Amino acid sequence: MKKIRLGKSGLMVTKCAMGCLPVQRCDEDYAVKLLRAAYEGGINFFDTANAYTDSERKIGLALADVRDKIVISTKSAARDKAGVLEHIENSLRTMKTDYIDLFQFHQVPDMPDINDPDGAFAGALEAKRRGWIGHIGVTSHRVNVIEDCIASGNFETVQFPFSYISSERDLALAEKAKNADVGYIAMKGLAGGMLTNARACQAFMNCYDNVVPIWGIQKMEELSQWLELAEEDVIMDEATAGFIKQERQELSGSFCRSCGYCMPCTVGIEIRNCARMNMLLRRSPWQQYMTDEWKSKMEKIEDCIGCGLCSSKCPYELDTPNLLKYMLKDYREFYESHKHLI
Repeated sequence: MKKIRLGKSGLMVTKCAMGCLPVQRCDEDYAVKLLRAAYEGGINFFDTANAYTDSERKIGLALADVRDKIVISTKSAARDKAGVLEHIENSLRTMKTDYIDLFQFHQVPDMPDINDPDGAFAGALEAKRRGWIGHIGVTSHRVNVIEDCIASGNFETVQFPFSYISSERDLALAEKAKNADVGYIAMKGLAGGMLTNARACQAFMNCYDNVVPIWGIQKMEELSQWLELAEEDVIMDEATAGFIKQERQELSGSFCRSCGYCMPCTVGIEIRNCARMNMLLRRSPWQQYMTDEWKSKMEKIEDCIGCGLCSSKCPYELDTPNLLKYMLKDYREFYESHKHLI
């Protein structure tokens, strides 16, 4: 499988990589088989986080015996030195390894302070000194933060949502990273499940020779599809470009990326899914959202008190309260027009 250099880290990783968040939803036996099948299919880069419940343990069970043949990246949301060191030590133990190739600060709202002796960056430097980690990167959903991290020269990799419906400013990050020799890891290549044409997604990623997408894989059939597309090395042809253009028009504007920065809601609304319900109903099997449980979650929007906390935390500057009201109205109309089909 094609490999690329992950910026100045020097790590050589497969262009098709595996995001391991979804394996926490698999039972242990299936997760181990899935991870092993990914490795045997040619994938050498596995991205996880200590926040992904038992995903690190499953990686250890599946891949400990081939540790020297793979690249593992993990993350910590700790914001202090002691917390970072504790998380890294736990990750090492859980994944049955004595080193982590790439450590990333997880979903940072601001660029980590490199001068704070008790801060998270100091923890990563200490872990590197001890030989626990090889390289240091950062992940965020805020484009200005990633721009700052790239420009700072203090991080070897960045990870950011990146798909063919990304804004022009977001897309420009790939070139900024390339010019700075910073490895670029693309999360949410399917835009939180909104994009369903895997071939188009792969063709888009192949337009960027320095971008490594980490596909969130939960099922064997999904893995097979990505492996086949990687083997084929699909290109951006005229038909695919036309399809992407149409998708960008349809999904532009007030589109929730389900990053979760807005959570938790003051009154308990499940914002990250409710705020994109119109797309979920129309771009995935709608029946799963017509249950009493989901109806109750959507009706919870009526409890919104308009505090604005969600909007203040949204990295995409969405007017979340009004977006939620629109989603509830649309859901009710959809429900009434489809309930006879349930």
